[in-house]
Amino acid sequence: MNQFELGILDFIQDVFKCEFLDRFMPIITRLANKGVFWIALAILFLLIKRTRKTGLSMAVALILGFIIGNIVLKNVIGRIRPYDVNTDFALLVGTLKDYSFPSGHTLCSFEGAVCIFLRHKKWGVAALILAFLIAFSRLYLYVHYPTDVLAGIILGTAFAFAGTFFANKFFEKVDKYKLK
Repeated sequence: MNQFELGILDFIQDVFKCEFLDRFMPIITRLANKGVFWIALAILFLLIKRTRKTGLSMAVALILGFIIGNIVLKNVIGRIRPYDVNTDFALLVGTLKDYSFPSGHTLCSFEGAVCIFLRHKKWGVAALILAFLIAFSRLYLYVHYPTDVLAGIILGTAFAFAGTFFANKFFEKVDKYKLK
């Protein structure tokens, strides 16, 4: 499987590699470093009454992804990164200390983007485009295998739905017990 996936990464390099993307992809990928962009957005949404449900959805999804994806799955599966297998590749970003599966950048990006999309379609489309760019950047930068990114998309989407379900239930309870 690794050889097949390395072939896909090499194909991406053969087709897309250019000076513009060599500069652009590290910038795009940094947006999701430690989930900071998506965490900040969730906090901002929590502070605004009109977007509070979205913020709670995102917060729950991000917490689920951090625990299940970054703490549990990465360490249980322990998959080394593509650049550790193909040592001839010249990285455009620094080496990473954690394992490869699933892609945490992709995971948090899809958690955030799908939560936004479920409540605010226009904002959500922009968020999903950004999430796909971040996911692609992980492949372009040779720091994740395609299945790492695919798992991040699937898990991120599932956690977004779980976070949205939780936020809906939470706000139903809040509304039920409000004084009228």
